[in-house]
Amino acid sequence: MKRFPHGVTPRLRPLPARRAIDVSVLDIGTSKIACLIGRLRPVESGEALPGRTHKVEVLGIGHQRARGVKAGGVVDMEAAEKAIRLAVDAAERMAEARVESLIVTLSAGRLASDSFNATVSVPGRPVHDGDVSRVLRAGSAHSVRPHRTVLHSLPVGYALEGARVQDPRGMVGNELGVDMHVVTATPSTVSNLVLCVERCHLQVDAVVAAPYASGLATLADDEAEIGVTVVDMGAGTTTVAVFSNGRFVHVDALAVGGHHVTMDIARGLSTPLEYAERLKTLQASVFGVSSDERDMIPIQIVGEDEQDLTHHIPKSQLVKIVKPRVEEILELVGERLKASGHAGDAGRRVVLTGGACQLNGLPELAGRILGRQVRIGRPLGIRALPEAAKGPSFAAAAGLLIYPQVAGEEHFETARPRLATGTDGYFTRMGQWLRESF
Repeated sequence: MKRFPHGVTPRLRPLPARRAIDVSVLDIGTSKIACLIGRLRPVESGEALPGRTHKVEVLGIGHQRARGVKAGGVVDMEAAEKAIRLAVDAAERMAEARVESLIVTLSAGRLASDSFNATVSVPGRPVHDGDVSRVLRAGSAHSVRPHRTVLHSLPVGYALEGARVQDPRGMVGNELGVDMHVVTATPSTVSNLVLCVERCHLQVDAVVAAPYASGLATLADDEAEIGVTVVDMGAGTTTVAVFSNGRFVHVDALAVGGHHVTMDIARGLSTPLEYAERLKTLQASVFGVSSDERDMIPIQIVGEDEQDLTHHIPKSQLVKIVKPRVEEILELVGERLKASGHAGDAGRRVVLTGGACQLNGLPELAGRILGRQVRIGRPLGIRALPEAAKGPSFAAAAGLLIYPQVAGEEHFETARPRLATGTDGYFTRMGQWLRESF
């Protein structure tokens, strides 16, 4: 297995400016594993969606029921490996292409955010690229919390003489600053995910936080500019990403999701998990109506013959089981958002995505609990996406196809080995000073 320096995951190379490139991605979730193969074609800025430089066309797609995965993390290496192989193989057959490397999502590992800032001296001359590189290195030369792996390290804003600026290049000042947003996860979760993919004889190009990918796929026009919260409700986890001023500024994760609603139904009605999932998908709602007391639902009881469905319950009973769990999830999201200090950045909009967000009435309930405008987020601006993959459950996978367009914004500073010359790195520092100053 590959070892990444200082707990930093693999990084993508910049996209070629004038030629198309094929990209393969893998979304590993609790309920499904999906592989997409897409072609990225450079376009003029006016032809692409805001923030995008390439058109994305899906060439192949494959998805399988997840095995060996719990709450977004690998818990059975062999079972997960088999599911990954099947999903990749299906995508390869459809695209008539061979996958050798992948960009992978991560929703487990207690995703968390850290903020760092740094300043460098710019002695009264116009800021140039070397100065920006220097302040980014200073902002990235930090110590993250112990036992954490860095997934993303993004500049979220610059300052010149303490005043916020969008792009400091060409401006004059004496002090240049930068604020960095660093996303981390537990190393063992990341390592096991990468190892599982590599056991399939595939290389991992990058590991991307799932809510970040979902935001890239679902946010429209100016939502990221004015402030928005993306809530990705998966089967085993609910993850949150905040975007403000066009930047990804905060992430959080809860180890609760749609599967917990299914478990509540199974326990409350003594029905098999598979049947509980069907009830949740076809019958469940978070709001009751007057007719629910009269509408009867057939229930299969654990241990009984499936063909002999003699037990019926009013639909209102199903609502009473589902609604408290969904309210709990949304209340936890609201509490975490308030505690993060980014509630103001999040603006007045929430985009719900992920497979578990499709419960009847969920947007209205989320609007009441979170006190914001809520909509369902689906992948935007991706061509040839099959009809079955246009829903919110494929948002993270679709976002991975967009991620290479923004990966170049990230900046990681890793320690480089130095030769023992007896000069304590004097010539290295002198060379660096010459490159940055002239």
